[in-house]
Amino acid sequence: MQFDWWTLALQTVNFAVLVWLLHRFLYRPVLRMVDARRSEIEKQYADARAAETKAKTVLAEIDSERAGIAAERAAALKAAAAQAEEAATTRRTQAEREAAALLEQTRKSLVAERDAAVIEARLGALDLGMAVARRVLAEIPAELRAEAWLERVEQHLASLTLSERDEVAQGLDEGGTLRVVTAAALPEKVMAEWRERLHKALDDRTNIMFEADPELIAGTELHFPNAILRFSWRSILATMQAEIEGHDNAH
Repeated sequence: MQFDWWTLALQTVNFAVLVWLLHRFLYRPVLRMVDARRSEIEKQYADARAAETKAKTVLAEIDSERAGIAAERAAALKAAAAQAEEAATTRRTQAEREAAALLEQTRKSLVAERDAAVIEARLGALDLGMAVARRVLAEIPAELRAEAWLERVEQHLASLTLSERDEVAQGLDEGGTLRVVTAAALPEKVMAEWRERLHKALDDRTNIMFEADPELIAGTELHFPNAILRFSWRSILATMQAEIEGHDNAH
């Protein structure tokens, strides 16, 4: 068998041309296409990783906002609960204060009503006693009643010092008049006795006139020019009424 070098050379050249053609028109475009595809895939991976990172960031922000919202909600609920408790405490304190004020007002009203009732009862009893006394005195002869009051007047004048008696009788020496007021008109005989005994008690320097005033109830009043000596039940009654009202008002 004979080996043909020309044939080998031509085949070699043909193979080289084929390889060059394949490299030129097939391999290099394929490589470029593969590189482009790889770049696109890598870009997609990079975009996917960026999107994942962004998504994680957004999720973290959402979680943070959610935690903040939860914290704000808890704080708001706590603040609302505190405000509600404070408002309830304020209302309770106000209610207790108003209840205490109402109780105190009620107590004062009851005390005032009780005191008023006591005063009214005491004054009523005093009026009743005076009414009974009037009826009893009406049964006693005028001479006996006058004698008792005259003795009291004499005892009072005798108990005064000379300077006190002069002070009470001041004005009588200059023509002043002593008015003797009794609850009932005195008989002439009794008036004469009163005039004599009062002259003696006042050292005979007295111009005396007599008057009757039923409002005295019983007793007498000596009206000097500058002073009044009261020995009547009206003055006693007024003193007792003032004491009753003053004592109860003090409570």
